[in-house]
Order: sequence, then structure tokens, then C-alpha cells
Amino acid sequence: MPKLLIVDDEVDVREFAGNFFKKRKIEVFKAAGGKEALVIIDREKPDLVLLDVRMEEMNGIDVLRTLRKKNNNVKIIMVTGVENGDSVKEAHELGILGYIHKPLILEELEKVVMKELS
Repeated sequence: MPKLLIVDDEVDVREFAGNFFKKRKIEVFKAAGGKEALVIIDREKPDLVLLDVRMEEMNGIDVLRTLRKKNNNVKIIMVTGVENGDSVKEAHELGILGYIHKPLILEELEKVVMKELS
């Protein structure tokens, strides 16, 4: 069973996306922030991470930098509500698969996630 980690500081986003993918036979893990995400990634070794860019304690770019410094090449799709040219450029340099924009559109989310997990 594929493993997906959803990292977002908004509870409703985590629950909404989590429930959606559980129904598709995907094991879902959820983290409210970057530090929690790093622990889950080390422990559970997810196949794919949906990583919010803007979070309070540790943003998505910081999480991505930390993972790559540890030579962790987990597949990552960034989730963002705002367009920031610098963070987009850096995220791509750090090897993300792409961006999904909020508000989340389930059909788009499903297409991108299922393509990476199949």
C-alpha cells in the first residue's frame, strides 16, 4: 500500500485530503508542521509528501532543504496559496515534482498524486 504524508498547518486541509486518499487505498499520515513532518518522514518513509509552503514554525522550503541535506530524495509536491518566485525557483532546484495551488481541486490533486504513487 502506498504511503502519503500530508503536511499542512490547516486542520481542514489535512482531514479533507487525508480522507480522500484513504478511500483510494493509500496509507495516509498527517503533520501540522515541518518539524513533525521530518519525524514522520524518517519513521514512515512515505512514497510521496504533499508539503505546504507557508507554515508557522518551519516552512515547506526549510523542510525541503533539511531533507535534501540528509540525502533524502523522497518525492515532494509543494502546496501553496501564494506565488513566490524565489521559493518556487529554490524548490525546483531542490528537486520537487511540482506545485499544486490552493484551494485544492480534488480532480487535479488525485491526478497528480495517483500518477506518482502508481
